[in-house]
Amino acid sequence: MKAITADITTLKVDAIVNAANTTLLGGGGVDGAIHRAAGPALLEECRGLGGCAVGDAKITRGYKLPAKHVIHTVGPVWRGGHSGEPEMLAGCYRRSLEVALEHGVKSIAFPAISTGVYGYPIEEATRIAVATVREFLKQNEMQMDVVFCCFSERDLAVYSKELS
Repeated sequence: MKAITADITTLKVDAIVNAANTTLLGGGGVDGAIHRAAGPALLEECRGLGGCAVGDAKITRGYKLPAKHVIHTVGPVWRGGHSGEPEMLAGCYRRSLEVALEHGVKSIAFPAISTGVYGYPIEEATRIAVATVREFLKQNEMQMDVVFCCFSERDLAVYSKELS
């Protein structure tokens, strides 16, 4: 596991994770950037998926992206931490990894799910992300290259501290 600052749409990995909304039809932030970079075929494929519940994940092709696949997951909106947000956020990482495993993904890049417009505090979200991924890899006794792709140097510092 490692953390970097980069544009997730440029990463040459088997799969990138999209912090999507429940419709899977594109939005702002990471979601919008991924849809723009992948091209209109991604939207067409997403239309056939019937949306996605919070904490779940669904996979599509990567189309014009360097990544072969996009794993779409829907994170929780931050409501203070007492409405099941930690469990739902952990579910995003766990389900994304389960879907990746089912499709033979050997390298995956995650954005900081729910930390943008959904308002999840970066420190708490990072703790959950790193612990959930670490536990999943250990339980499944698997080798997978996991990249936490950060939007800012501040986020990178938080991830780097959590990973050390």
